[in-house]
Amino acid sequence: MNIYSFDLNLLRVLDALLHERNVSRAAQRLALSQPAVSNALGRLRELLDDPLLVRVGRTMQPTPRALSLETPIRDALRQIEHTLNAGDCFDPATSRQRFVIAVTDYVELICMPPLMARLAEVAPGIRLAIRHLTPTLPAEALDNGEIDLAVGRFLDIPARFHSRCWASETLQVALRKRHPHASERLELDDFLRLRHLWVHGGQTRGMVDQWLEEQGLQREVVYTTPNYLQAAHIVASSDLAAVLPAQLAQQFAKLLPLQLFDLPFDLGSFQLDIISVAQRERDAALQWLIAQIVSVRQGGAL
Repeated sequence: MNIYSFDLNLLRVLDALLHERNVSRAAQRLALSQPAVSNALGRLRELLDDPLLVRVGRTMQPTPRALSLETPIRDALRQIEHTLNAGDCFDPATSRQRFVIAVTDYVELICMPPLMARLAEVAPGIRLAIRHLTPTLPAEALDNGEIDLAVGRFLDIPARFHSRCWASETLQVALRKRHPHASERLELDDFLRLRHLWVHGGQTRGMVDQWLEEQGLQREVVYTTPNYLQAAHIVASSDLAAVLPAQLAQQFAKLLPLQLFDLPFDLGSFQLDIISVAQRERDAALQWLIAQIVSVRQGGAL
């Protein structure tokens, strides 16, 4: 096949079709009409001598040939985009780009208020869309461009991603003020006697319970929630205890009747990272945004 006579726009259509597995949704993704996408699919089938996508019930399933092309074509399109963007002069003051960032509610509560205040001053046209982040790195969404960045705590980061430390965090215990079992210092026996609320964040076991298990100990968890904000309000109006990231706990303690204690055992600190696709290291707009996320942290705005 002569690449110089091949319409490269057809590769964008094929990428969208393989991603959506639906002609109508692919058309919406590309801002094209459904007949235009159907026509492009017909041309692709003829040029590649393969059906590429076949209807199975209400869905379209890719053929083995299409599956073999999916990743190379997607990588090639992203490389072209990044190469072209690298030559652009990014001006944050006039940019109207939209970035999608996957974060936990902890990162959203701590990072986004000062970040949005900064963007309002220096880049008022930039828009952010937040996606909920599970404990697993959203590798596929980063690879295919659905997400620009992920910010959180990740144990395993594949080599194809770039990682930059955003924050180092510790844990504290939060109790309501005048809790019947609270004293000036929380000892391990006191901690184990408490009834606990656990913010699981999609995990099956957290740092605290892992340490306790290693010591042959166990706490009583009577309530679980995925949300730190709800956890703080519940603790402030009950006799439950919650282990929270220290900086978040200190913010909540300014707004709610909470008292904070150091953990009665040393878990050390844990790190939160900013993750992006390594190929986007030359994407000026994305690198500028990463710098802003880092700087609001370093500037003490948190």
